[in-house]
Amino acid sequence: MAAVVLAATRLLRGSRAWGRSRLRFGAPGYRQFSSGGAYPNIPLSAPLPGVPTPVFATVDSQEKFETKVTTLENGLRVASQNKFGQFCTVGILINSGSRYEAKYLSGIAHFLEKLAFSSTARFDSKDGILHTLERHGGICDCQASRDTTMYAVSADSKGLDTVVGLLAEVVLHPRLTEEEIEMARLAVQFELEDLNMRPDPEPLLTEMIHEAAYRENTVGLHRFCPPENIAKMDRAVLHSYLRNYYTPDRMVLAGVGIEHEHLVECARKYLLGARPAWGSGAAVDVDRSVAQYTGGVVKLERDMSKVSLGPAPFPELTHIMIGLESCSFLEADFIPFAVLNMMMGGGGSFSAGGPGKGMFTRLYLNVLNRHHWMYNATAYHHSYEDTGLLCIHASADPRQVREMVEIITKEFILMGGTVDVVELERAKTQLMSMLMMNLEARPVIFEDVGRQVLATRSRKLPHELCALIRDVRPEDIKRVASKMLRGKPAVAALGDLSDLPSYEHIQAALTSRDGRLPRTYRLFR
Repeated sequence: MAAVVLAATRLLRGSRAWGRSRLRFGAPGYRQFSSGGAYPNIPLSAPLPGVPTPVFATVDSQEKFETKVTTLENGLRVASQNKFGQFCTVGILINSGSRYEAKYLSGIAHFLEKLAFSSTARFDSKDGILHTLERHGGICDCQASRDTTMYAVSADSKGLDTVVGLLAEVVLHPRLTEEEIEMARLAVQFELEDLNMRPDPEPLLTEMIHEAAYRENTVGLHRFCPPENIAKMDRAVLHSYLRNYYTPDRMVLAGVGIEHEHLVECARKYLLGARPAWGSGAAVDVDRSVAQYTGGVVKLERDMSKVSLGPAPFPELTHIMIGLESCSFLEADFIPFAVLNMMMGGGGSFSAGGPGKGMFTRLYLNVLNRHHWMYNATAYHHSYEDTGLLCIHASADPRQVREMVEIITKEFILMGGTVDVVELERAKTQLMSMLMMNLEARPVIFEDVGRQVLATRSRKLPHELCALIRDVRPEDIKRVASKMLRGKPAVAALGDLSDLPSYEHIQAALTSRDGRLPRTYRLFR
């Protein structure tokens, strides 16, 4: 310790002497380094004598913050990831969603999302919940997808006990009063109207492509409540669903930024042996169906000429989405498909950016840069525990729909062709960059921990995923793409569809060598 203090004193003295020398006029006799007058001939790149060797953090020490998982006696899994900071994100993820509504009224998960964080047995109103969270600087949110429902809270880590108790109340003891259900009806009605009026058609097209790909089963069921079911939702319908799907063995309590032992202690206190509002009987009617990919087409004829956010209307566009079955996120081919999706990339024709925004992806280079009349060409990859869907969304003037569809089918065929090593490395680097940047945010880490533990009972760490991405080779991309192209397509179309090719022609183009649509002959034009 004395040696460190002595060295620091010499450095300070030396820095003052060096500062005075800069005030003199004329060239100095020799150039002094910034290490000080005591060590005039030692460059900054060399260690100073008498100073202890510094100890730097290594990758191994960082990876000790692995995800810890504990399973309670009732089957509930508790997962945590330690992270430095004052705040934490804690929530309950449930293996529940629209894919399990085959035997129920469609739209229950959508309603439960709107009813989240309302009054409970302990809290008289939503305001009481929000005031409790405010005391710990907290915010709350609920999101329901096709296969997962997530209740989450971000708050000060010191309030962990209060937060877990509040989450247990919200998930297991909701009152579901008639007044709250009526407010949820209005919220769902507004969201459906907004979905049909918004200029961005991507959410609606995603709903349609799932309906086409998985006709009337699992992930093809409606994620949004159909208008005709809004008035039919009541407490009895919701309880019948909750009784079967809100069970401890289908839940994960996940937390980021807290100690694992403390989280397990809170879980035992509030979630072990708790009797839910709908009774503690065993689940008897759980849907364990596996997704059945069917392929097909869903069309929605609509006048898109008046879609606008202001007085000036947007250009009238027809939107097409074509998809093919990929694989589930549990399969080894999930990583090559993720790289393929990144390699296709794409976006809007007015998207600003540069190389970091995907301007060198195939859908930019081959489609948007060559065909100025196309407004959008974007690749998406949806993956679930038993299936997956890779699709391309494209938008253009209604008069050029046929040409647009042929351009997209050609891009699908090219996926099974030669893969350039440079574009593959760029896609892999971009995917790893996106993964690591997203996982810097605490809420994203929370969702990643919860979803992985819910699906696989464990979690792959970021460096493991990066290693799998680096191992992807050109032949892997060609193999998964060729396998995908052997399946039937799913097609969703929105807008003026008078020039849309038939489903049989689109299917024929995807089985051809060059992706061209069969020629059509008209007697009259």
